[in-house]
Amino acid sequence: MVIIKAIELYKKLDLEFNIKNINDDWSFMNFENDFITPEFRKKYIGLVLDNAQNINKVYTTTFPDKEIIKQVIDKDEKDILIFSHHAMGYIASDEGFPFHIPLSYMEEMKNRRISFYVLHSPLDNYSDYSTSVSFAKALGLEIVKPFCKYDDKIEVGVICKTSLKSIEEIKELIKKSVGHDVKLYDYGDSVLKDGLVAIAAGGGSYPFVAREVAELGINLYITGFTKPLKHFEPVLEFHQIAKDNLINVIGATHYSTEKFACMGMVDYFKNLGLESEFLQGKYYLEDL
Repeated sequence: MVIIKAIELYKKLDLEFNIKNINDDWSFMNFENDFITPEFRKKYIGLVLDNAQNINKVYTTTFPDKEIIKQVIDKDEKDILIFSHHAMGYIASDEGFPFHIPLSYMEEMKNRRISFYVLHSPLDNYSDYSTSVSFAKALGLEIVKPFCKYDDKIEVGVICKTSLKSIEEIKELIKKSVGHDVKLYDYGDSVLKDGLVAIAAGGGSYPFVAREVAELGINLYITGFTKPLKHFEPVLEFHQIAKDNLINVIGATHYSTEKFACMGMVDYFKNLGLESEFLQGKYYLEDL
């Protein structure tokens, strides 16, 4: 069994995913406790819980739901790293923010030397392991270039090429790949234009994304969360722009469009010689 010094593993992740130059914001969550690292409270990226000096196994997950954390605790293992895309769990709901890890779990993680590391924006950013790249690869699409500039440092989406001709064919491909129903908002032609597809995994139903897809002349956009929320104006505006520009939209849930990146990170850690395992989470069709 390979054992890596925890601080060396964290530094490697920090460097390779460029967290120094990327910002994130989880300020709406309460991190005021003795378990959370001071660095995470300031930057909201990287090491959340610094509980292990050495790491001999990594569990990757998309959302650190209570059930996921309990799974790791119940395995009764020590010197573990939980690597997550998000800093909090997820419940599909029209109102309120999802829960985060309870203090009692954090105390148990400290006792069992279970560290916790988060890459949200850095894992969304275009790279071999990014959420949109990983989703496109899972669909078997050819990646042409990045798109969807989130800010001056991050591009979170990909433009892809496919030999499939119809929107319905692509919908069925996505459904098969994620293993559950997906939602098609058929705002445009049923035939794919120029064989091009735009993808931004996760919660990509924002007006600026729809405008960029329209400017590119693409008539199919795939993301995770697509439900038009009456109380959330950006997603309503997103749908209006898609309608006005005849852009078909397919939603495949926040979780299912992002999970492939965390599955891919298993190989990242295995390439370092570490035992690694992906912990399956939950998808919510209410996202659609």
